[in-house]
Amino acid sequence: MTIQVARLKDPTVRAFVSAVNAHDRDAFQSILAPDATMSDDGSDRDLDDWTEREIFSSHGHMDVDNESRGGRALIARYSNDTWGEMRTRWSFTVDDDGRITRFETGQA
Repeated sequence: MTIQVARLKDPTVRAFVSAVNAHDRDAFQSILAPDATMSDDGSDRDLDDWTEREIFSSHGHMDVDNESRGGRALIARYSNDTWGEMRTRWSFTVDDDGRITRFETGQA
């Protein structure tokens, strides 16, 4: 059963999912710390390149099925025009200013 985005526990993660689903680059960038990093399936990736390819130009969308660690770990059905839909895991590190310093994703 999908968790409504507005009901996600962590406000920063909620803003991340909202920005992804709205394809809102400005909102997405505003939640990331200036030196944010990310990994996909255990390999560090270039954040700008990856988000352009996997989220924005391919219409990425997250349907969250489960959250843990106070909302900073998610299991979601992620879909985009490139890969279709897959079950994914997401983990977020958030700084004291409420910005994401790192996120990790991959197949669940």
